[in-house]
Amino acid sequence: MKLTYKHPIHILLLAGITFNACKKDFLNTKPLGEVQATDVWKDPALTEAFVTDIYNGLGNGGLDEQELSSLSDEAVFTHSGRGINVVNEGTLGPSNLGWVSETYMWGIAGDNKDMYTKIGGANLALEQLPTVTFPDTALVHRLQGELHFLRAYYYHQLVRYYGGVPIVKKSYNLNQDYSIVRSSFEDCVNFITTECDSAVMLLSGRNMALGRANANAALALKARILLYAASDLHDMPTAKSKSPVIAAYANPELLGYVSGDRVARWQKAYDAALAVINAAPAAGYKLNLTAPVSAEEGRKNYVSLSMGGGSKYKEVDGSAASELLFLRSFTANIDDGGKQVGLHNGPNGYHNWAGNTPIQQLVDDYEYMDSTDAGNPKAVKFDWNNTTQAAAPYKNRDPRFYASIMYDGAPWKPRNLISGNVDPASQIQTGSYETAKGMLPGLDTRQSSIENWNGSWTGYYMRKFIDPDPTLVDNTTRQLIPWPFFRYTEAVLNLAEAAIELGRDEEARSWLNKIRFRAGMPALTESGDALRQRYRNERRVELVYEEHRYHDARRWMIAPETLGRKIKFINITGKLKPGATAPSPYKHDESVYTYTYKPQEDVSLENRQWLDKMYFRPISRDEMNKNTKLVQNPGY
Repeated sequence: MKLTYKHPIHILLLAGITFNACKKDFLNTKPLGEVQATDVWKDPALTEAFVTDIYNGLGNGGLDEQELSSLSDEAVFTHSGRGINVVNEGTLGPSNLGWVSETYMWGIAGDNKDMYTKIGGANLALEQLPTVTFPDTALVHRLQGELHFLRAYYYHQLVRYYGGVPIVKKSYNLNQDYSIVRSSFEDCVNFITTECDSAVMLLSGRNMALGRANANAALALKARILLYAASDLHDMPTAKSKSPVIAAYANPELLGYVSGDRVARWQKAYDAALAVINAAPAAGYKLNLTAPVSAEEGRKNYVSLSMGGGSKYKEVDGSAASELLFLRSFTANIDDGGKQVGLHNGPNGYHNWAGNTPIQQLVDDYEYMDSTDAGNPKAVKFDWNNTTQAAAPYKNRDPRFYASIMYDGAPWKPRNLISGNVDPASQIQTGSYETAKGMLPGLDTRQSSIENWNGSWTGYYMRKFIDPDPTLVDNTTRQLIPWPFFRYTEAVLNLAEAAIELGRDEEARSWLNKIRFRAGMPALTESGDALRQRYRNERRVELVYEEHRYHDARRWMIAPETLGRKIKFINITGKLKPGATAPSPYKHDESVYTYTYKPQEDVSLENRQWLDKMYFRPISRDEMNKNTKLVQNPGY
């Protein structure tokens, strides 16, 4: 059988093709848009182009219009009819898959970004590279290392969603039998870690181009999958004790470990995380502090981390880019959707779409700095029953809150550059305010005079990953903030989690406090389960909007009380104080207004519930029909 490869290689070919109509072999010329398979492996440029195409399975990372955050208790998606509610309301099934990010796809009809499509490309390239005839062996070894990493990454995406999946390590031709059983979860983890080891061996010491796989990225991937492997969801005795649906499943080996030493698994996770930290000690951004920085410096530090070196704004420290071990970068001359994160998520009052808006439960989990004891300020959980906190809920919070979330009264960009002179103060307006003519809805609400259909339901907007540069007001295609597939701080958090589970509380606190000091937060002092809970909250706010919370809540098996909660929004009103005159245009002013804040449950947009089948995604009906050896996940 003769194979041809069509793109992106055809772009390279067209630049070098000449055409002579007088040649007698005109009818025998090769198609201009295709490359014969045998030619690819003879030319270093074509070979590298083939491997580069496999990176396309990474998509925009997590910076698509619809984000994984909206499948978790981080955010809700503003616009209905996108399939997200199918997942969050538990109505998903083999014939009703709802929304799934293209970077996790398995068996979605008509999409060539299915993870197995990219895995198949990696398999083919790994088979062919040992046969290449060009002399650049260094290039061959580098490409092999990249392929091992990419294959491991795509498998880890599938395993995080589905549990054990078929391990395919060879390319297929037409008319072959594609039927294959699902491998056990343990076998999948072993395969992924072996692939990571191969990538490390082949990529160590190489100065890789930005955005390409590297040895530290492979170490980070290994640390992540081993952390998952040690977690509750994948320890079958634990998972069965917490879920009747999993307990009744006839094939538990597809979901996790049915035997073995769980302590040893935590030790492997610890060792793998430590390997990342030791391999890239210079990557940690400001993790050498011995005391908390100021709140303002903590906010700036977190803004810099979120920008990943992609913003040139004056308050952003570009050296924070060292934190990223593997990233998806964006360039000005390519129109990638990931550059539109501001348009997708910013306030409607700035003509943005308010896509993945933070919910009240996330806001409430940012700690409050209690200064009642002036000599001993401490961080406590925010409490709506505390009248002081409830009267001013956006004051004295974890500095990362101000770098991650836009709230009523928060300073933002000059609105007059895009919406006219309706808000000289350039502040977020998500409440309703008293004026001489009655109550005035804020410009960033669903009653706004500016694109109200794009207004937030929750009273908040995402700030993280949106470039704060005030000249980028329209937030359309100009921001170049990278997506962090792996960053150093994740490895530190992974190490701390494993240390807690191994009973090494002092070591865990030491690492966690490095992260907190950078953010301007005081040290943790807890031990045991109290430390475990503080750690989980720390991971929640530090890695917010980075595609961790959905997976973390499931692997910790806390989804019923987190992902399954009814969504809470905030209702804000500003009433004029006696004798005060309303400013025109309106601006947030606590000397003029008395503000009240009322969190409220709302099921009109999504009526979330948790069903234990949702610990794993269903395999699509089409895949089950094509491969009769597959076993469906529990509850479907």
